[in-house]
Amino acid sequence: MDSKYDLLGSKSVKKFHLSPKPKPIIFNSKNGPSSPKKIKFNNTKFETNSLSVTNGKSKIDIQEQKKKLPVFQKRAQLLNLIQKHDTLIILGETGSGKTTQIPQFIHSARLQNNGRIGITQPRRVAAVSVAIRVAQEMGNTLGVGEIVGYTVRFEDVTSKRTKIKYLTDGMLLREAIADKLLMDYTVLILDEAHERTIHTDVLFGIVKDAQKNRKEKKLTPLKVLLMSATMDVDHFSKYFNNCQAVYLEGRTYPVNVFYTKTTHEDYQTACIATFFKIHREAPANHDVLMFLTGQEEIEAVAHQIKILAKDPDVEGPPIKVCTLYASQPSTQQMTVFQPAGPNTRKLIISTNVAETSVTISGIKYVIDSGMVKARTFHPSTGLDLLKIQRTSQEQAWQRTGRAGREAEGSCYRIYTKAQFEMMQKTTTPEIQRANLATVAIQLLALGIHAMRFDFMDKPPKDAVRAAFEQLKRLEAINDIDKSDLTPLGKNMAQFPLDPRFSKVLLSAQNYGCLEEALTIVALMSGESIFLNPPSKREQAQTSRQKYCSALGDHITLLNIYREFNNISQNNKRSWCRDNYIHMRNILYAREVRTQLADVCRRCEIPVSSCGSNMDQVRKCLLTGLFTNIAEIHKDKQYITLDKRQVVTIHPSSVLHGQLPPLLLFTEVVQTTKCYLRGISTIEREWLDEIVPNYIRSHNIRSKD
Repeated sequence: MDSKYDLLGSKSVKKFHLSPKPKPIIFNSKNGPSSPKKIKFNNTKFETNSLSVTNGKSKIDIQEQKKKLPVFQKRAQLLNLIQKHDTLIILGETGSGKTTQIPQFIHSARLQNNGRIGITQPRRVAAVSVAIRVAQEMGNTLGVGEIVGYTVRFEDVTSKRTKIKYLTDGMLLREAIADKLLMDYTVLILDEAHERTIHTDVLFGIVKDAQKNRKEKKLTPLKVLLMSATMDVDHFSKYFNNCQAVYLEGRTYPVNVFYTKTTHEDYQTACIATFFKIHREAPANHDVLMFLTGQEEIEAVAHQIKILAKDPDVEGPPIKVCTLYASQPSTQQMTVFQPAGPNTRKLIISTNVAETSVTISGIKYVIDSGMVKARTFHPSTGLDLLKIQRTSQEQAWQRTGRAGREAEGSCYRIYTKAQFEMMQKTTTPEIQRANLATVAIQLLALGIHAMRFDFMDKPPKDAVRAAFEQLKRLEAINDIDKSDLTPLGKNMAQFPLDPRFSKVLLSAQNYGCLEEALTIVALMSGESIFLNPPSKREQAQTSRQKYCSALGDHITLLNIYREFNNISQNNKRSWCRDNYIHMRNILYAREVRTQLADVCRRCEIPVSSCGSNMDQVRKCLLTGLFTNIAEIHKDKQYITLDKRQVVTIHPSSVLHGQLPPLLLFTEVVQTTKCYLRGISTIEREWLDEIVPNYIRSHNIRSKD
């Protein structure tokens, strides 16, 4: 047998390769029933196939559930392999129990000695929910002083006594800045490694280097486990010094897969129609998980379903609609795990945060829109575009697998079989399509130059160079070829933010507006605080008109937050309702603001406020966002100053329909056009005052 591969759960084989998922079977007269089964509802036709995915948890006592997990039967073999190897790849099917059980096995066997077991997750909701589950299984109350804890952005529920710590990959990366050898940990488990988020890819190199350096310095060894339901085993094994890989078999439940017979441009409407088709026919305790692309889309669909469910002609039990997306507060995210109640169907409408790690009990149906919102940076244009696009086939199978965790399930794909075949096989690693400025400054804080970093898949050289050029413009570095941060750059690296926003906060002391800068940056760090129900869009805009500023969206946000803070606690909810403000999002922004204020205190930035002098606030924003400037031209088109791209003011902006000479923007969203979002007006003379070197290197038109 090849020494690099083991197969747990069945007879040994020479070499094991895990494919993303089996190809769906199209039945025809030669290999099955006479023709594919056709289902029609509301002008949406589906054909069916089947896929085997794995068992989740049974409806019995929590300890009995643990014993029934596939991983439980292989405990002794796994512990032997973990003890034997410094680095190990563990492939286990969804629902095998690897994420919850393996850390407990290691802890009970004391393989971590006196150190911690760290388990990274790509997303906050997974880190929190899995930690809570493991704490329940171990009979502990999750929290400070207990064995199990978690750390996510702006929330740390651990203490010195915590031995099993779940955390997002971004948080472990921040810990590495303080201690590049990661001495707190003796075992690190990088879970959902196949997702290849930008932080995960950086962590691969950091952890690999820490393991090597600790060995060379004869310090406490570091064990590294990489876990996934699906990954390119050979690629990962080669990167981690040809390490051993082991496959953990799981029990499978079938999932029936349905494709639409025709394409649907309006996938949101098709998703709604599909849900009500299921709702009419399925038992009340069969819950549904629907995948959409972002908060605004999710809230709009949730609103529409709630309205339609009240129609007396709609058949089916009562519906509990839950939403799930990354920027929700943890308490709100946890509601999706609560039972819907007797004779009630739960519908969870989620972004791709529910694709992996998160197990929601009761899901029998998945509705997959086939779409995802992805951020892609284009060095040639300098634009960081947020774009809705097709998922990969790998993501499609991950979504499908959510329906087969507890019993046989069904997945309705809102796209045709032909569209599925045209999807990319795997998702492009984020490191190869993202703006790398944040990664570059985090690595520099570790004394590592990104051009010389050991990436598993190297990012494009022009993207790395663009990141260093941006850091130099922000005065975080003096030389793009050296690994030294300036004192300003060292402070910027302390913030869990894009370096441009870090620069804004650090510049606030020069403009006497830290209070205002904190508020605006916090509000820009999450999802939009505005609610715009499709049926009440004009009413929502009218209700917020009194807070709108002629200076732009940033000052408008500041006005709204100030008013929210002035409202008594008892009246905040009704105020948000009356003004169509998303209360969860504005409360999340308040939490973020508090955490950012703590970092400012550590950087010894004095607290200050500019009161009503909004020029100071806009000048402060310009110190970090000066590469995001658009200028009006005689044909009434806006063109970005940096890369000469044609752009348009987004309809949601308070400046839509106006034509100020110069705009500062936060981001670009591409749909039919490149739209600017988060906009403020700025004055020409400020450019020479604040960023003279940058302006001299670009051809800004003189005032007409």
